[in-house]
Amino acid sequence: MRMCNVTLVEITEALARKCPSAIEAVLVIFLAIMAGDGANAGQDGNEVPRLAFLGFEFINTSLEATAQVEIERIRLLDDLLRQKLTASSRFEIVDIPPDTIKEIASGPTISNCNGCQRRFAQMVGANWAAWGTVQKVSNLILNINVYMEDAESGKMKFARSVDILASGPLYTSVTRR
Repeated sequence: MRMCNVTLVEITEALARKCPSAIEAVLVIFLAIMAGDGANAGQDGNEVPRLAFLGFEFINTSLEATAQVEIERIRLLDDLLRQKLTASSRFEIVDIPPDTIKEIASGPTISNCNGCQRRFAQMVGANWAAWGTVQKVSNLILNINVYMEDAESGKMKFARSVDILASGPLYTSVTRR
């Protein structure tokens, strides 16, 4: 595991220069981690993986109720990560049909479904499944995780986590599997 410390001042300056939102700043961090530390799909001449992105799950373990704006931010994060993954040219993003989206929504959460993410990826013709979690620990702490798994073998191909601490430095813990 590697820890990278970035101060909130540095993030604020980066936001002012490059990013219109904090969510996009987090995605910039994820993509930088992907570029420098794994997830190099397609760069060795092999076929680019077909990826089914199943979305982010919001987990609120804080003492406050979930606000509608937080749910809307998760949908924005879904859209933004899909755009960034597509633009990376490292994956072929597979569309998920509305009936499959309904099935996903009606069952257990992707992060707690005992391998259903692989089944959903296979249903849409993808060979990798991807999903994420956003955990609101408190108003000061937010944890964002992204996972990518081989749909056939179940082998984790990519797992990254970013913790955002609003009152201090940002700690990025990178877990490579």
